[in-house]
Amino acid sequence: MALNHQLLERGGHLIKHARTAARYRLFALPGEPARPGLVRDVMGGGSIEIEVWALRSVDLGSFVEAIPAPLGLGKIELEGGETVTGFVCESHATGSAREITALGGWRAYLAESAARR
Repeated sequence: MALNHQLLERGGHLIKHARTAARYRLFALPGEPARPGLVRDVMGGGSIEIEVWALRSVDLGSFVEAIPAPLGLGKIELEGGETVTGFVCESHATGSAREITALGGWRAYLAESAARR
């Protein structure tokens, strides 16, 4: 992904691909670089494909400093009930964003966008 270098530069590594519990909505946020916005919605939503990464706690501070608003870190519930820390989006930022929940994940959205070109 476009910003994975921020994790890799800090020694982060991919642990696994997973899916959220079926209570999240995913948006394609406007602006560059293209980025997803994940919002918890207990009234609906779907299960979204995500990546789970490991990052040493000593590197977390500089990583958090590099996260642009409206993104932040929060707790995300996975399908099996496990909770992980991951990117979440402030809901106010979704007003002008395209909802892509039905696609099931960011990679699917990128593939669809590439096919349109």
